Amino acid sequence: MENPVLIFGAGGLGMTALDLFQRNGVVVYGLLDDNKDLHGKEFGDVSVLGETDDDGFLKLIGQKCEAFVAIGDGRVRKRLVKMLNERRKVQPVNAIHDTATVSALATIGHGNLIAARVVINPYAEIGQHCIIQTGAIIESQAKLGDYVQVGTGSVINSGVTVEEGAFIGTGSTLVAGITVGKNARVGAGSVVVENVEAGATVFGNPARKV
Repeated sequence: MENPVLIFGAGGLGMTALDLFQRNGVVVYGLLDDNKDLHGKEFGDVSVLGETDDDGFLKLIGQKCEAFVAIGDGRVRKRLVKMLNERRKVQPVNAIHDTATVSALATIGHGNLIAARVVINPYAEIGQHCIIQTGAIIESQAKLGDYVQVGTGSVINSGVTVEEGAFIGTGSTLVAGITVGKNARVGAGSVVVENVEAGATVFGNPARKV
């Protein structure tokens, strides 16, 4: 990536994104966050410059600067992505850790965070603006919709479909071929052996609706 990047979010996810970009030799212009207590705070040589809707910084995005949204709350992430699409006519870039293994035969959209030691196998499909945490495995022909979060160490087996906005908790296993519906939540450590309906929360081994 030739252009520097501006990161939206200066919390834990923002720090992860900052590390990912710097490990890949990408210059981070700065961070934006709506928490005023963080404004002016420095992380190494990178500062929190202002709020996420600050036009003075937003106007840089496009030809001279890229954007990445590093906020865990899916609703806020959607709002910021929509703002970048409409006001700046840009899509956020991907942040991919240098230790992640991503097959050249996998399909990956825009704005995804792919953390350390993640494995994405051939013919897996990753949507847009997903967060895939450390050590997660996305097996061949699995499909993740937009705004999906996959927790640390989770295993998404072959042929699984995880629909838009779903949350897969840390250390979960989704057995081959099942579907997790839109905005569903899978609790940490769960083993999911059957389909999960949209909006449902499941937990346990085997996972049951809560």
